[in-house]
Amino acid sequence: MAAFLRHGVFKTQVISSRNVLLRSYATKAEKRKGIDRKVGPKINSTAQSLSSKGFLRPQKEYIPPKDVDSKLEYVFKSVIGSTEDNKLVTDLNERFNLFLKCEEALGHGVPNSLLHHMKTLGDVKCFYKTPVDIRTPLDKMKTMDLPDNLHVQYEYHRFHPDTDTKFGGRTAFPNSSTIVTGLKYKNKYPGHNQPPPDQ
Repeated sequence: MAAFLRHGVFKTQVISSRNVLLRSYATKAEKRKGIDRKVGPKINSTAQSLSSKGFLRPQKEYIPPKDVDSKLEYVFKSVIGSTEDNKLVTDLNERFNLFLKCEEALGHGVPNSLLHHMKTLGDVKCFYKTPVDIRTPLDKMKTMDLPDNLHVQYEYHRFHPDTDTKFGGRTAFPNSSTIVTGLKYKNKYPGHNQPPPDQ
């Protein structure tokens, strides 16, 4: 909480009955002199970083079935009694039963981070019509139509003096050995100890 206050995340930062506004950090000398505190850095860059790394979060893949509309309408009718997209779902018991029945019918639950977006039946329908792709951007490139001048090497190549004989087994990095420590890649990528270069 203190870190959020220090970085100025909260807009209204009233912390006492005197309505003292808690701004960002200040030096000890400024505090003694009573000088207003400077506006500190925001953590917007951290939020952008987290949003760009969304594919790293553990999720289950979801592909909407062809009969998703009919399944959702059946659930809406049985739980809420209406299938109109603008119907508000505000009662907590109805919301719980609705999300539970939808998960049972479609095998895909609404995560906690998106519950506050589910205000109407149209929001629920939009959520269940949206596929969830858990592939990384590199894996997605395997099925994309890439430009002719772009080549992606999915399996990387490790130098080994016995197999890379184009330049007589000489490496561009004479002082670095290729050491494979992982059990998974020991057989796939053989390592070697690079002898010191001749002087």
